[in-house]
Amino acid sequence: MLSDPFSSAAAEVLITQAPDFVGIYDVAEGWFIRVNPAGVRLLGYPSEEAFLADPARVLPTPTVPPARWTHLRELARRTGPQALEAEVGRRQGPSFWARVELTAFQVKGAEYLLVRLSEQGRLQQAERELAQSVRRFEAVFTHATIGIVVCDERGRIVSANQLAHQLFGYAAGALDGQLIEVLVPQAAGRRHEKLRESFTARPQVRTMGAHNGELQGLRHDGSVFPVEVSLSYFYLDEELYAVSYILDITYKKEFEQQLIAGSQRVAALNADLEQRVTERTHALMNTLEQLQLRKNELAKALAAEQELGELKSRFVSMASHEFRTPLTAVLTSAALIAEYPATAQQDKRLRHIERIRTSVTHLNDILEEFLSVGRIEEGKIEAHPARLDLPALLRDVVADVQGLRKPGQRLEQTTDCPEPLWLDPSLLRKILVNLLSNALKYSGENSVVTVAAACQAGVLTLTVADQGVGISEEDQVHLFERFFRARNVTNVPGTGLGLYIIARYLELLHGRIALQSTLGQGTTITITVPYENHSAD
Repeated sequence: MLSDPFSSAAAEVLITQAPDFVGIYDVAEGWFIRVNPAGVRLLGYPSEEAFLADPARVLPTPTVPPARWTHLRELARRTGPQALEAEVGRRQGPSFWARVELTAFQVKGAEYLLVRLSEQGRLQQAERELAQSVRRFEAVFTHATIGIVVCDERGRIVSANQLAHQLFGYAAGALDGQLIEVLVPQAAGRRHEKLRESFTARPQVRTMGAHNGELQGLRHDGSVFPVEVSLSYFYLDEELYAVSYILDITYKKEFEQQLIAGSQRVAALNADLEQRVTERTHALMNTLEQLQLRKNELAKALAAEQELGELKSRFVSMASHEFRTPLTAVLTSAALIAEYPATAQQDKRLRHIERIRTSVTHLNDILEEFLSVGRIEEGKIEAHPARLDLPALLRDVVADVQGLRKPGQRLEQTTDCPEPLWLDPSLLRKILVNLLSNALKYSGENSVVTVAAACQAGVLTLTVADQGVGISEEDQVHLFERFFRARNVTNVPGTGLGLYIIARYLELLHGRIALQSTLGQGTTITITVPYENHSAD
């Protein structure tokens, strides 16, 4: 009893000198009334008074719920000392694992608990963690919802969980010590021993049967069922162990068969439907194609009719203007000639005869352009390449158009083609005459028209530049259309066929034409024509 002086002294020594936490817990008060110095230091308090005065009055044990503490205190009171392992928190510093011992006693009818906390060392913690890990592993292994079988290197089963025994129809523990081949005797059409030897030689996490067809499991009663098996491994004391995770896929296979059958039915229905749709679509496409052909034919006919109407309108407008002027001149001059019967008036008659000749020539040129367009569009004009002396041709063309010059106009030419070319001289001459005639016609007095020819790398480049009225950007895109004339030259005689004919001639020569023009500054036209060199005979 505590009243015994020797007992009191012994208890005092045991409490104060104990190396671990020792405290007296007043059950009625619900807190400690005494704690030894080692306990104060262990829990990180500055003094015993600070611990006893802690307002929380809860021993920090995060791993033990308060209800269990209450239960343990009751057990200690009724049955004797109780012990457990718990994580204990410090007031300052990291928590630690300790063995907690509770011993109940009474003093003068009051109930107390002697509480002792012994901090566990690293070895004890490792043992505790190992025990917990083993318990967790056993819980997972035993209650797994997939069959698990562990084999050694020789293929003998060292452990199999409950579901593995159920899958293969064996009593609990009956698989231990047996070879794994009793479960999968013919894996993927080969002997399982060979597969096991291959896995032992090169262990790796993989799936069995993934590349070699379906895998069958063999039950204890001899029946088979489809399985999926995944392999893993681990080493224990330098010995290799293989882990098989086995899943019964009977229902999966049945569902796959049903799905395949259903898919086949759907595919058949789809094929029949597609055939019908194809036939209907084909018929519809034929109808639409016929309608489209008719539509295209009508569109072409309408476009041709519109183009013909537009061409007729342009032709009538142009012809009424271009033919009226020279015909009027012919009629006027013929009438005036009759007014000069005397021999002394021969010079006046000659002047009017010259006007008649010029007007008739102009009419002839217009008709020649019309005939040229007709022959081009009917395909009656072809290119006939021949030996061509370009400098001589250029001199002749310049001489031919000298009569078209206005007062003060000059024609300047440069040629850089020393060797003869192989081109159609007639087409090239007509192109040059047309270009130079336009340049002189649409340029003012005292202006300069230049024509330059250059031959390089099998390409003839001809450039005609004038200082005339120029062409607007809006009109430039239409210059090569039949009967088109720029809006700023409608008062100048012309048919609107010149550039169209030039473009068609260049198509026959496989050439190209480019135009640059600025209103009021002039126009530069460049044509490029490929040619060949032929030695003289």
